Amino acid sequence: MKAKINNFEIDLSKPIDISIPLTNTDENPIAWYIEKPSIEPVVFGDWIGKVSEGKSSTNFNNIFFNPHGHGTHTECLGHITNDFYSINQSLKQFFFTAKLITIEPEKIGDDFVITKDQIASLVTEKTEALIIRTLPNQLDKKSRKYSNTNPPYLAEDAAIFIRESEIQHLLIDLPSVDKEHDEGKLLAHKAFWNVKDTVNLNQDARLNATITEMIYVPDEIEDGNYILNLQIASFENDASPSKPILYKIADFRL
Repeated sequence: MKAKINNFEIDLSKPIDISIPLTNTDENPIAWYIEKPSIEPVVFGDWIGKVSEGKSSTNFNNIFFNPHGHGTHTECLGHITNDFYSINQSLKQFFFTAKLITIEPEKIGDDFVITKDQIASLVTEKTEALIIRTLPNQLDKKSRKYSNTNPPYLAEDAAIFIRESEIQHLLIDLPSVDKEHDEGKLLAHKAFWNVKDTVNLNQDARLNATITEMIYVPDEIEDGNYILNLQIASFENDASPSKPILYKIADFRL
């Protein structure tokens, strides 16, 4: 099943899912000092919303989770602003040209940092979305417990370079583009969204730009150009769990 988007032909029958599924097991990744998600049947008295319990004809679960801490999610600038902005209102288109790059963060002091020079050497052509896979790329990224581990992060000038390259959508396989303990500075978030004042939002802030965190890109997926389908749930919230899908391009022409 093929489709043509502008001049790019893709095979819709061959999606590449780079999201991490949300579960209520210890295999679920966790960041930001919270517990694992909860998926439990609704209970009314002796009625249990679970077919296997013999009390219900349907499975009827409540789900408690945090989009920022429990898996792949996409966020808008409402994540850091005083006023409310919704990812459901910010993201209105869902197919984009995308470039996948792989970077081994540099050791700077006690931190591992993705630098501007690293990105600039790999992003030399225009694209709407940038996907960053970091090395080492262990499979345990899909279940890692990130709290208090000081994961790698994106340097502020690297985020500025991405913004100035007119990249609208940034995807990364880390729990945050910013340092875990940064005293609330959120330098990369602010730089990417061009937010100069979180209380009185500047007019040139990037209302339609998004950041997607906690993806996982398997090693066998080659760096290069793709079409990205960025799927979210319709949450009126600053962030939503998301399902970014890549498609190989049969004929890539800028």
